[in-house]
Amino acid sequence: MHKCFNPVVMAGGVGSRLWPLSRSAFPKQYQALVGSRESANGTMLQQTFLRLDGLKLGLNQLICNQDHRFLAAEQMRELGPVDIVLEPIGRNTTPAVLVAALRLKAVGRDEPMLVLSADHDIADLPAFHAALNSAHSLAVAGFIVTLGIAPSFACTGYGYIHCGNAVLNGFGVEKFVEKPNTAVAQAYLDSGDYLWNSGMFIVKPSVLLAEALALCPALLEKCQSALNGSAKDLDFIRLSVAEFEQCESISVDYAIMEKTQKAVVVPVACGWSDVGDLQSLWQANAKDECGNVKQGDVVAMDSHNCLLKADSRLLAVLGMEDIAIIETKDAVLVAKLNQAQQVKELVAKLIGRDELSHQREVYRPWGSYDSVDSGPNYQVKRISVKPGARLSLQRHQFRAEHWVVVQGQAKVHVDGEDYLLNANDSIYIPKGSVHCLANETHEALHLVEVQSGSYLGEDDIERLEDVYGRH
Repeated sequence: MHKCFNPVVMAGGVGSRLWPLSRSAFPKQYQALVGSRESANGTMLQQTFLRLDGLKLGLNQLICNQDHRFLAAEQMRELGPVDIVLEPIGRNTTPAVLVAALRLKAVGRDEPMLVLSADHDIADLPAFHAALNSAHSLAVAGFIVTLGIAPSFACTGYGYIHCGNAVLNGFGVEKFVEKPNTAVAQAYLDSGDYLWNSGMFIVKPSVLLAEALALCPALLEKCQSALNGSAKDLDFIRLSVAEFEQCESISVDYAIMEKTQKAVVVPVACGWSDVGDLQSLWQANAKDECGNVKQGDVVAMDSHNCLLKADSRLLAVLGMEDIAIIETKDAVLVAKLNQAQQVKELVAKLIGRDELSHQREVYRPWGSYDSVDSGPNYQVKRISVKPGARLSLQRHQFRAEHWVVVQGQAKVHVDGEDYLLNANDSIYIPKGSVHCLANETHEALHLVEVQSGSYLGEDDIERLEDVYGRH
């Protein structure tokens, strides 16, 4: 008989140590950053669900930030049905997991939850599945099971689990340990009694909720209230903002795992990485004969063991070793790979700059736009509209727009009149005009937009109608 899991995938992180690749408006889990194996197709979020192929699955749940709802929905639409639960604000992992457990309880599903992060990489899927099957048996027996990764080096970037006595096909958890320094990490590796804390765990909803009732009852009550006040919105379940904001921001490790008497760990060597920094991104990807990871238009000479990624232009590298060079449309990072953990400190110095949170190319439910040029009283954007998609019916108080179709066909509505524009056609949208842009074809639409006016911010959009439910 196949063992059934109820997957719960958490996609709320930002990945600040991977800046400028990962930013709050477009985090790493929604990008295709790891592609070293044939099976590693799609974004990291998609890979998380794809690696569950072959397992018997019950109710799929994805917990994500409401600002990323359309990114998540678009990527999951390619894979199959999933309930997308929107967090109005980040509250670490415990509230997300408890809400997922409460939803399973409400529909009478008590098969073990499989709680995963959307931004991890796993190279050895057979080993991963074998560990999950072992963990399933322990979870059915009433334990809260975490997967511990057999350490391959003295890593200071991961937390550790100290293994205790054998429990069936796992070990009792003696204690959880925070990220150690180099000497302590080496001692853990030498002892053979410590595993990396993967953050993946398997538990029956009823067991998790019973432990939460005993260990963090106030938080459980707030989660129930947030779920009771939730509402269906298009493809999403929106949790109550007022109630969820009152939830304590705390990880599952702190709230439950470090306090429960039911924690056990199943060791596994499955080529796991949290892809949490530039060094782990380098480790997770295929390398050339010089040990370089090269993505994009990259030419390297006399360079070794480097992470070289170019998004928008030629990157030429000479005589470099053990460094990362990340080129994006609006920012370039150069860093030693052995200082990858310190990127977060560098990012803290960027507070107040747009490059901290937004890439130059911005994704919307209808497609994307790229701000290619700007100056006093003007801005130029390259706009892409997906087949069958449309922008909101809107108007602007401070700016006029001029659209030139580059590829495809645009249906344009301006002040009650409809127009069909093909390649090389253009139209002018005066300030204050009610207008809409739609792509009713099966091909992508590309156009150039020239804005002119006294104020060009994105908040100068008054939406009158919107098929995506945006305000």
